[in-house]
Amino acid sequence: MYLVTMLGNLLIILAVSSDSHLHTSMYFFLSILSMADIGFTSTTIPKMILDIQTHSRVISYASCLIQQFFLILFGCLDNTLLTVMAYDRFVAICYPLHYLVIMNPRLCSLLVLMSFLISLLDSQLHCLLMSQLSFCTNVEIPHFFCDPPQLLKLACNDTSTSEILIYIIGAIFGGVPLSGIIFSYYKIVSSILRVPSSGGRYKAFVTCGSHLSVVCLFYGTAFVVYFSSTVSHSPKKGVVASVVYTVVIPMLNPFIYSLRNRDMKRALQRLLNRTA
Repeated sequence: MYLVTMLGNLLIILAVSSDSHLHTSMYFFLSILSMADIGFTSTTIPKMILDIQTHSRVISYASCLIQQFFLILFGCLDNTLLTVMAYDRFVAICYPLHYLVIMNPRLCSLLVLMSFLISLLDSQLHCLLMSQLSFCTNVEIPHFFCDPPQLLKLACNDTSTSEILIYIIGAIFGGVPLSGIIFSYYKIVSSILRVPSSGGRYKAFVTCGSHLSVVCLFYGTAFVVYFSSTVSHSPKKGVVASVVYTVVIPMLNPFIYSLRNRDMKRALQRLLNRTA
């Protein structure tokens, strides 16, 4: 699954960069999302595979913080990029005649930079809170990566303030982008319903179908992972949801975007023919 994830996302990046027909804002954001998915999966899965092969499931305190830093960085980057892509679809459907003017290369680059800086801030805040905690030696984490809620439960000192801050940070950095996506799709649906022809409405819905599928998968599993640690006392349920979140979704994203997109199919076919 890890190899399929890497191959699928690399093909998306190569197809977008090599085909001039895909040099638009939508595919530019998609290629950045593929890079984020590669980083997100590579933060946890190679370490897990190595642990399984060597039968040595040990991670140092410093390595744990580093893993957590990159995990939250790429996870939040996925989150913010999905919001940016929702805004891109909003402009394309609600303001089609001004689309190329509004979504110019400068704005697209600025949106990606802002997404990265927001993700960096989120990651730094999480690591700062985790670094304030004290842990006993030889602590066993009931997870396959350094999950912040699980680390909070293993701390020796009082974590009540840290728990509140962690969930406030999660609500802000997760809730605000989700609100942006919901608002964008509210405007998109309102605009589509005003289209007189059924064919036009169908075409508009199809352009959003792939993105909406990824959003539902991403946020659905994210909520399960985020709240299972507080509601459920069984860590196995959270681990199963985390596997879907960290492995399955990054693997499915290239298939969702390529199988339902004719331009992407043609670009991938040209790329594969060229390499063959």
